[in-house]
Amino acid sequence: MRTAKVVVASALMAVALQSCTQPSEAQAPPAPAVTVATPLVRQVQDWDEFTGRFEATQSVDVRARVGGYISGVHFRDGDYVRRGQLLFTLDARPAQAALASARASLAQAEAQLTLARANLARSESLLAAQAVSQAEADANRGAVAQAEAAVAAANAAIRARQLDVEFTRVTAPISGRISDRRVDPGNLVGGGSSAADILTTIVSSAPIYFVFEGSEALLLKYQRQARQGAAPIEVRLQDESDYSRTGQLTFTDNAVDAASGVIRLRASIPNADGFLKPGMFGQARLAGSGTYQAMLVPDAAIATDQARRVVQVVAADGSVSARPVQTGPLVDGLRVIRSGLEATDRVIIAGGQRIQAPGMKVQAKAGQIRPTAQRSAAPVTTPAPASSATFANSLSSGD
Repeated sequence: MRTAKVVVASALMAVALQSCTQPSEAQAPPAPAVTVATPLVRQVQDWDEFTGRFEATQSVDVRARVGGYISGVHFRDGDYVRRGQLLFTLDARPAQAALASARASLAQAEAQLTLARANLARSESLLAAQAVSQAEADANRGAVAQAEAAVAAANAAIRARQLDVEFTRVTAPISGRISDRRVDPGNLVGGGSSAADILTTIVSSAPIYFVFEGSEALLLKYQRQARQGAAPIEVRLQDESDYSRTGQLTFTDNAVDAASGVIRLRASIPNADGFLKPGMFGQARLAGSGTYQAMLVPDAAIATDQARRVVQVVAADGSVSARPVQTGPLVDGLRVIRSGLEATDRVIIAGGQRIQAPGMKVQAKAGQIRPTAQRSAAPVTTPAPASSATFANSLSSGD
């Protein structure tokens, strides 16, 4: 009887041990699933990127060259005006009266000249007969010279008064987009100096300048590359994703600012439709190097390990290892890998957050790396180093 009880107890203990062992084996987690792909290999080009603002190639504050009352305005606010187009008229009557007075002064001076010449002729004939002194003849000769000078002065005064009459018609000094009028008809304005009242402003619209600043480091870079001629530049506005506007970098200032270490640059951008306005903000980029073969991976696949940038690579046996890499610029949502990867490495592009430790086994599913945006020339945008307002240089005509 006791033997039977021992046998039953042993059987129950074996069943209990088996029931404890089976759930433990069933709870072993499977290898996590991840998506892997080899780096995308393609030709890319580095670009240096800048920020700046658009400026008009010409900007004029329109002032009257003579003072007077505004009698008419001959444009609509915001119009495109051409050089020589009439903008304002001033009351011309005061200038016309001054012109008439100048002409009267000329007539008086001419009469004095006629009399002086007659006196000189008379004195010279009498001097031959020794009827007058040499001093009197010299005095009459001097009177003729004075009268001739008076006539010349009167003619100059007439030309000045004629200009005053002409200046009562204020015309556009340049072609471009005009602002609103600052004065209405009936107002008295001053003119003839830089302190005169501003009547309106005109800015040219095509082409337009894009002005920005670059660092001394990039200035040295481009000078050492010995670039010659106007360099092509691409520009986009703050609400645009593509650099759809192109121009030429045509000006580099002649000195680096000693306080900030930057230099001023200027590009000329076509603007036939007048869409670009002075003062608008934009971003530009200039080719920083020639094209080269590069490997690209999603920027999200790159992690930070203290001071290093790493990507997770899956070996043939399914084990994961962290590979330190040197990264480059971002292009179309993908990051350029300058070193640390081979073209045949399988990089984890999705599911990497499931990796708990290096050497862990995973179930690798094949994927493909695709750029988020396609461009015809496949360029790479490189944030330019060494300055928040960075540089590229044309070095045109001996810069």
